[in-house]
Amino acid sequence: MGQLIAGPFAARMLGEFGAEVVKIEPPGAGDPLRNWRLLQDGTSVWWQVQSRNKQSVAIDLRLAEGQDLARRLIAEADVLVENFRPGQLEAWGLAPEALLALNPRLVVLRVSGYGQTGPYRDKPGFGVIGEAMGGLRHLSAEPGRVPVRVGVSIGDTLAALHGVIGVLLALRHREVNPGGQGQGQGQVVDVALHEAVFNCMESLIPEYSAFGVVREPAGSALPGIAPSNAYRCSDGWVLIGGNGDSIFKRLMGVIGRDDLAQAPDLADNAGRVARVEELDAAIGAWTAAQSMAQALAALDGARVPAGKVYTARDIHDDPHYRARQMILQQPTRDGHTVAVPGIVPKLSATPGTLRSSAPRLGDDTDAVLAGMGLTPVQIAELRARGVVA
Repeated sequence: MGQLIAGPFAARMLGEFGAEVVKIEPPGAGDPLRNWRLLQDGTSVWWQVQSRNKQSVAIDLRLAEGQDLARRLIAEADVLVENFRPGQLEAWGLAPEALLALNPRLVVLRVSGYGQTGPYRDKPGFGVIGEAMGGLRHLSAEPGRVPVRVGVSIGDTLAALHGVIGVLLALRHREVNPGGQGQGQGQVVDVALHEAVFNCMESLIPEYSAFGVVREPAGSALPGIAPSNAYRCSDGWVLIGGNGDSIFKRLMGVIGRDDLAQAPDLADNAGRVARVEELDAAIGAWTAAQSMAQALAALDGARVPAGKVYTARDIHDDPHYRARQMILQQPTRDGHTVAVPGIVPKLSATPGTLRSSAPRLGDDTDAVLAGMGLTPVQIAELRARGVVA
């Protein structure tokens, strides 16, 4: 039942690894993501990624008959995914407690801005707000400059990934705790956008707790770990991670600074952090005299982690992405073929697959309802009353 990003992303990942995903959309417009960003024949190309391996069933959940259809689907489901504001399921008569009474094995994934409890639960929350509250937006800037977006909806994506983890944990619990009559018990997975972001904030809170230190924006550097930064070449930027002790020595050898490689106080990270500005200046002076290709060739030869900043074109054309099947040619139901991201993670025995392209709105309404036992006449009557489409 999710819309836009977080809920549908979680369902997409489950679908890529074999789950049968039935997506309930409102008749008429459907999921708003269908019309986000760049459109091809009236449909977002983003939709082609987010909704592959899914069936689309158009049901009006504002109507009692639509809610009844949803209950009948949920009664047979392993997982329900929703990312509405807290209270919306309850308003439709689909409270998790009632659904678990109907289907005790059900796992309900609820993704929301602030979670299902707490003083902020009823506030509207999007991914960008979760990124800010979770601590990420404060750090994503140059010192003294306006905080900037990461560039993608990372808050929603992190929430979706935490949701998938929660669903898999709940399914595993259900499997190993069969309960009465072999029926494992389901549960609710409550994911808040800001908490998913906050969970990735590393040492932010321990540093504040122990030392009163509020970590501040550091641009492209990695605070407290050196040297690790972006450095300008003659034709662009390269990222260099020279913060391992032995890697640092090899990096200094590449840039012709054996004096720094042999300095006793630079043998560990703490010493390098104390002289980070000097180290960045030395590395930057070397890269400025190199093209990106020259710098990366030298760094690769010395086994120093380094890379350029990839654009969409770079990713699309890169042979490593291709070799690992991370750029797939996916047909659309409108007769086009579009390049889309491949499937992550890579499993050796049960790899994810692209089984079907993204559906048009209501493509599967009749088939799914027929599978529930409704006759063509009953489906036609529901459609005539606007319950389904």
